[in-house]
Amino acid sequence: MQLSYDRWMELDPNCSIARSLGVLGERWTFLILREAISGATRFAQFRDGLRVAPDVLTARLETLVEHGVLVRAPYRDPGSRTRFEYALTPAGRDLAVVLASLMQWGDTHLPRADGPTVRLRQRGSEQALHVGFVDSEGHEVGLADARFERTPAHPAY
Repeated sequence: MQLSYDRWMELDPNCSIARSLGVLGERWTFLILREAISGATRFAQFRDGLRVAPDVLTARLETLVEHGVLVRAPYRDPGSRTRFEYALTPAGRDLAVVLASLMQWGDTHLPRADGPTVRLRQRGSEQALHVGFVDSEGHEVGLADARFERTPAHPAY
């Protein structure tokens, strides 16, 4: 069962991870975002690329639009009725890093026998890319040197 954003907020309104999961925490949502980042914009493209039930796709798209991850705009092909396309907002584009991190984790910990199906490359140089922690000066920091620090806003339980 998919919890609503409001229900996630009831569970832990102080946790940014919980708030994010209220919007993104459903399998189809990440797959829809994968397709959007790859260039899909139309309902039929998402449906055909994912083989997802139309009602599930509609619900996920509505959630992403409601929370500013996608924007919905009408279009009309000649001789057809008006339909809608979906474009990533800046918030949606920022999720490319999250998807790349999930992909990287899956390739490392749940590898396919014949290797990854997608690789990250830098435009122009074609150098391999990976997701990591980067400090304010642009230097990569290893996981052993990164820590999650509670701030004064963290509630005392």
